[in-house]
Order: sequence, then C-alpha cells, then structure tokens
Amino acid sequence: MSEKYIDIDFAKLDIERQKRRGCTEAVFCECKTNEQLVKIFSEFKAHGQNVIGTRASKEQAESLKNAFPEINYNEKARVVTLVQKNTEKIGEIAVCTGGTGDIPVAEEAAAVAEFYGSSVKRYYDIGVAGIHRLFDKIDEIRKANVIIAVAGMEGALGGIITGLVDVPVIAVPTSVGYGSSFQGLSALLTMLNTCAEGMTVVNIDNGFNAGYSASQINRKIAGVKK
Repeated sequence: MSEKYIDIDFAKLDIERQKRRGCTEAVFCECKTNEQLVKIFSEFKAHGQNVIGTRASKEQAESLKNAFPEINYNEKARVVTLVQKNTEKIGEIAVCTGGTGDIPVAEEAAAVAEFYGSSVKRYYDIGVAGIHRLFDKIDEIRKANVIIAVAGMEGALGGIITGLVDVPVIAVPTSVGYGSSFQGLSALLTMLNTCAEGMTVVNIDNGFNAGYSASQINRKIAGVKK
C-alpha cells in the first residue's frame, strides 16, 4: 500500500482520504481529550486540510478555539470545523425534520453536508402531526437533489416524503420520543419497513452519516469530480 497516514501514537490520521474518497477524514470528538483533539487538528492543519469534528462538547470546542482562533463551532449540531480552503457550495440538499426536537440531529447532517461542499436548505417542524406544513413546502423540497428526513417518535416522515418525490431520500431516526419509542428504535423500525421505494436509512441519531452520504450523492448529480 502506497497510501500514507500520520501516526501520532494514540491515532493514525488518514491524510490520503481526500484523494481516495474526495472528502477529508472526520474526527469523532467524543471520548477524546482536549489535548488529543488539538494534536489531531494541528496535524491536519499542517497538511493543508480542512478539518471537521463531530459530537464535540462546548468545552472541547473552546479548547480548540484557543489553539485555532479560526475554528467555527455549531453548538446545536455539536460540529466544529477548521476551514483553510473555502469550498464552493454546489447542488442542493433539503434537510427536513418531523419536530423541533429533531433539529440537533438535522443540524449535524446539514453542517456535515455544507462542510463537504453542498448547498443546504432547511425545512424544520413539518411532521405528520400537522402534515399540511409538509404540503406547504413540498414543491420547494422537490427541487433538491437529495433529501434528508429526520424524525423521532414513530418516524413516519421519511416514508411520506419518499412517496411524494423522485429523488433519493435518506431517513434518520432520532431518539426523541416517549418510553415506547425505545430511544429511537421505533422510528428506526418504521423507516426500515417503509413501503416507499428509494429510501435509505442510517443509524439512530446518525446525522453525520446522512449528511456525508447526501453530499456524495449531490456531488455526483452535480458532476463534481474528486
């Protein structure tokens, strides 16, 4: 294997991922110390790469901000970014939520998609309890190349949207809901068992993977090469 990585003892950083996959490696911040994160971000920065960290606490973000004043932190999404090379935003991804409680996961998806070069439009609190709110926005949502549908409770939003559009839909179950929703399992099972063709489902609360996958699809549709 000729691909390179940087070995910093506690982590091996995949600096070749941009060439291989068109997107830089993301840093999962949970369970990492502030010192580890600063070291990781320093290495990526030294190699001229943009850096994104997910599931970052406010304390971690402040520590990174002290080391890198140019750091941006989306507290709602818990996403921290260090951008050295601005990326032109292309195409369009629609990020939709069933309720307000689903917004943090949706924001993670949106922030990730934007970091990787996609233009994002947000449509929040358009769930099935007041489905007329979805119908009011559906013509705008249909213009997107990819749709991300984020919902907890029974998780019906993704299937309903999929039945109304002709583009890929990525459904994200969230852990929002009362006891019998089983921390998102109910929404996950609803989404996995949908009869609406063309909907893909990611793991519970996994806004990162939804945003990343949507951005890959969007880039292909827009004709962007690595």
